[in-house]
Amino acid sequence: MGNLEAVLYGLIQGIAEFLPVSSSGHLALAQNFFGAGAQGALAFNVLLHLATLVSVCAALKEDVCALLRGAFSFAKKLFTFSIAKAGLTRDERIFCAVFVSALPLIPAKLLGLDGLCERVCGSSFAVGALLVFNGVMLFAADRMKKGRCSVWNGGAARALGVGAIQATLGVLPGISRSGSTIAGARFFGYAPDEAVRFSFLMSLPAIAGACVSELPGAFSEGAAPRALPCVLGALTAGAVGFAAVKLLQYMTKNKSLGVFAVYTAVLGAAAMIADAVIA
Repeated sequence: MGNLEAVLYGLIQGIAEFLPVSSSGHLALAQNFFGAGAQGALAFNVLLHLATLVSVCAALKEDVCALLRGAFSFAKKLFTFSIAKAGLTRDERIFCAVFVSALPLIPAKLLGLDGLCERVCGSSFAVGALLVFNGVMLFAADRMKKGRCSVWNGGAARALGVGAIQATLGVLPGISRSGSTIAGARFFGYAPDEAVRFSFLMSLPAIAGACVSELPGAFSEGAAPRALPCVLGALTAGAVGFAAVKLLQYMTKNKSLGVFAVYTAVLGAAAMIADAVIA
């Protein structure tokens, strides 16, 4: 993998990981139509995910700190059997919401949905169709009635519902993880800005889990990727990912998801047509 190619993949990952346009769908189409570096590709992919994980932590440092505070204080209350007496603080409720939303990822992994995703990635027509679906989903989410729930007071049932959407739709190449969770949160009554906030916080265990699950395969590959392309790709993904988080936060407050709906629908249709013509 060359330096320019590494920067390109880092750019795609950074933009599409958090904007609701599907990073996996873009990477699959780029690999299918233009080819990809075979040696060390999985290890490189892990590095890109780690870079975007760092970027979302930096962009949402206050929310991440609240999440960590909630995790430690919740654990303390749990082991001292004082939850019923003391109740839960705002930070602890945020931690519980993120924790519960991540639970559906476990059965999804055990059921082998990642194998299905790999097969879908090989078909540009299928990825294109899912991108079109992603556009329709975002269009519908934009027109849902604005809810009032926030991350800390949405409750476990809503968090579990959004998590189930992430674990089923969000893992498919062509359907954005962030787009599916934002749409799901809007469906379950979260306010638009809180839906985006919840989506970003949900990305932390999702991205971390993806990195952990891919590490054994990355280290077992026959050839390790070159250092410079890895550094360039990771730096690009991290910097662009940070900007993407800030952009989506701004657009949620001032614009809409319509531009992303149109973009993914058009890209998906173009991919389907191109695949049919090439075939």
